[in-house]
Amino acid sequence: MPFANVNNLRMFYRLDGRAGLPVLVMSHSLGCDLGMWEPQMPQLLERMQVLRYDTRGHGASDVPSSDCTIADLGRDVVALTAGLNIRNFAFCGLSMGGAIGQWLAINMPGLVTDLILANTAPRFSTRDIWETRIRDVRSGGMQAIVDGVMGRFFTAKTLASDPYAQSVKSVFLGTEPAGYAACCAALRDTDFTSLIGKINVPTLVIGGDQDPSTPWAGHGEILARDIGGAKALRLDTAHLSNIEEPRAFTRAVLEFL
Repeated sequence: MPFANVNNLRMFYRLDGRAGLPVLVMSHSLGCDLGMWEPQMPQLLERMQVLRYDTRGHGASDVPSSDCTIADLGRDVVALTAGLNIRNFAFCGLSMGGAIGQWLAINMPGLVTDLILANTAPRFSTRDIWETRIRDVRSGGMQAIVDGVMGRFFTAKTLASDPYAQSVKSVFLGTEPAGYAACCAALRDTDFTSLIGKINVPTLVIGGDQDPSTPWAGHGEILARDIGGAKALRLDTAHLSNIEEPRAFTRAVLEFL
């Protein structure tokens, strides 16, 4: 099993593809794990190496002992890639993964060569919303919020017909509440609104027209507007656009890169 010791935590990762090809790092949504990217893997591996990882508190990675910051999550990527001798890479992050991508592009110039920000924002919801979610998870576990989260992850049609949605639900319910809450705190405190203009790498912003978590208005549109030269793509999806429209998502990533 591929584990790495990263910032005093054990991190689970997968590095797939032929050595020598350009590297794409993929970072998953809050409440998911690296398996979220399976729909993209066959096509991506024809062109590049792909590094996926479980964010701390998720999947098989260690649960932190206290709340995280988005800087903590970004430094995990820096340490992981350095330990694997990856000098630079393209980065694709969805939701929480997109926040990590913004931190990397702002704070580690030269490390990220290309940036894909999917269903994400420079700032997420209000502090009260995050505090309520953290309290609910700590008192009632993942079951306390699963229905609401699945309703934001997927459209009703996908929930009724796509077996992959049930797999995502199982991963969500298997996430440690303490790890989930720690990363909720990171998103609660994230605000790149005044900083995203510093991003100076080619960027693709992907949004979902049925996404209740990060609707295009006030979220993706700000990234597309304020990141110089950014390209934009809107898909007819809820929050997990890479799962609801896998072909369109993958095609957009490949054409961009």
